Amino acid sequence: MSIAKIRQLRSPLPILETGDPIDREVEFVPTKAPYDPRWMLNGRQNPDDKNCWQKGFFDHKSVHKILQPWAQTVVTGRARLGGIPVGVICVETRTVEMTIPADPANLDSETKAGQVWFPDSAYKTAQAMKDFNGEELPLMIFAKWRGFSLGMKDMHDQVLKFGSYIVDALTEYNQPIMIYIPPYAELRGGAWVVLDPTINPTHMEMYADELSRGGVLEPEGTVEIKFRRKDLEKTMQRLDKTCIQIVEKLTSPQLNPDEKAELQKDWQPAKRSYFPCTTRWLSSLQISMTAQAEWRRLVLLSREFFYWHLKRRLLERQLKRKMKPVTHNVGEGELNSMLHRWFVEDRGTVNAYMWEDDKAMVQWLTEQIREDSMDNAVSDNIRCLQREHVLQQVRSLIQDNPEVAMDSIVHITQHMTPSQRSEVTRILANMDT
Repeated sequence: MSIAKIRQLRSPLPILETGDPIDREVEFVPTKAPYDPRWMLNGRQNPDDKNCWQKGFFDHKSVHKILQPWAQTVVTGRARLGGIPVGVICVETRTVEMTIPADPANLDSETKAGQVWFPDSAYKTAQAMKDFNGEELPLMIFAKWRGFSLGMKDMHDQVLKFGSYIVDALTEYNQPIMIYIPPYAELRGGAWVVLDPTINPTHMEMYADELSRGGVLEPEGTVEIKFRRKDLEKTMQRLDKTCIQIVEKLTSPQLNPDEKAELQKDWQPAKRSYFPCTTRWLSSLQISMTAQAEWRRLVLLSREFFYWHLKRRLLERQLKRKMKPVTHNVGEGELNSMLHRWFVEDRGTVNAYMWEDDKAMVQWLTEQIREDSMDNAVSDNIRCLQREHVLQQVRSLIQDNPEVAMDSIVHITQHMTPSQRSEVTRILANMDT
């Protein structure tokens, strides 16, 4: 049993071929009702046909959960996406029971709401991130948190400190991080702030399903701030047909007191029924979500999209490792611009649009990284960068130590071919004239 467990823990490390097609659909789709998040990751038996398996997001039977008994409101584990090993963090949507096992006779237990970070689950999240970073695994977070628990007991148990551990772990993470808000999920409150991609813009990206919601405030709070009640009433009187008819009748001079009282009774329920609808409508707008964070795009729960994008990120990271030794003090944005320029130079401006196509970019990057191919655009440009880097070092050393210039020339000419020495002699002779 122990040997089998060790093999499971070691299995995510290499990238392996998988028999699970990357372009297949995710058969289990999250619902509004609470569900087992493991179904979204690994699939489940079809409730209508026990002999059929509804496949989840990751490769079939590739999800291995870790730290299961601890802080069960968060699910952590390792999995494969198209054979690529990744770390996984998602949230338990159902209410779970927390037992206190110190004394077996102790009957004390508590219920913990799902979709909330408690002190133990926040610590578990941060610890899992540190473990995955140490293993150099890409990280995928399925975000569905409504915030942190901030009761007196939770504050005493240092929920804020453990929440800051999550920020520290994300800041130190050196692998690609993809945060995805699944269908019908909401990311609110402190969880929205903690998972902000600006914490680690080099590696973090955030995506959302078109049916998801997000924001620091809950919908009711957002409406109260952006669209106050009196303004909403004016809008209702201008746009809603029922409200327009009631207001017209109320302002009629022929209205007797009994009819007016009856209309006012109808007016109040009409307003109350309209407020929650307007709140839900406003909260469904994706524009506010896009404006509040570094969003990439709205995407469906697609294995194919995330596989090609993750593979592209990993290949780009591999190339940037080769570029960094010869590009000191160059930021991540400049490295991306250099790669983009090299791609356009290699494929032509006609194919510049393919830069946004992850699948096409994976094919191009794979060609550039192949060890048996030294004659390609990236290798040529890296050699040019290396040459410029060496020349800059030589210039800097001679400028700082002019007394060694003559000795340097003598030493350099000893490593030249006769034709190169003749060319140097000609250049020096022309410099004197």
